[in-house]
Amino acid sequence: MLWTVAPARDEPLFAQIATQVRTAVAAGELRTGDRLPPARVLAGSLEVNLHTVLRAYQDLRDEGLVDLRRGRGAVIAEHADYAALDAPVAALVAAARSAGVTPDATAALVRAAFARPTQEDR
Repeated sequence: MLWTVAPARDEPLFAQIATQVRTAVAAGELRTGDRLPPARVLAGSLEVNLHTVLRAYQDLRDEGLVDLRRGRGAVIAEHADYAALDAPVAALVAAARSAGVTPDATAALVRAAFARPTQEDR
């Protein structure tokens, strides 16, 4: 996997790193049990602060996508089938582009939808 960050982008560096992991998992490039590079090694190769990589790994851990264990590092956890979302996400992106909605606004709308209670929650 090729790791890159673009400091000029509006998205924080830690979020760019986390997005690359999510994308690689969704594409099947990273699978359950695969190890991510040690944070110190990745930070050095990307020329970013160690804490930037650790923040990305911690966010992925909080999402349940990565297991973080001392001495074992960051490992892709058993997770939901992201591939099942390929078609719906592609449709959402197409609709957002057609409507002139930015990626950040689209992501905010998705986060807001997750925050709303479902029928089962009521």
